[in-house]
Amino acid sequence: MVLIHVLTPGDGDFYVVRIEAVADPTPPNITAEDLERDLQAEMQQLIERMERMSPRELAEGVYCRMTVYLCGPCYRKWIEDPVGRERSGS
Repeated sequence: MVLIHVLTPGDGDFYVVRIEAVADPTPPNITAEDLERDLQAEMQQLIERMERMSPRELAEGVYCRMTVYLCGPCYRKWIEDPVGRERSGS
């Protein structure tokens, strides 16, 4: 359920939630088998797939930042269950 509240700056009636998601920044684990693969061909396939993607799709694959404004009741629900497990039954 989505609730719509008028949020008025300066009234102290809302929360600003900033979310930043970054793809795993650690270097990949490379095995001996990885080194034996045809990396040139794999890189070419990757480039071809990327050429079919929009700049937005490419960027969101590694980084996404958003700001959400939540009223008090919505913030309390979100802070207790940020991924919505209670609603999904997971």
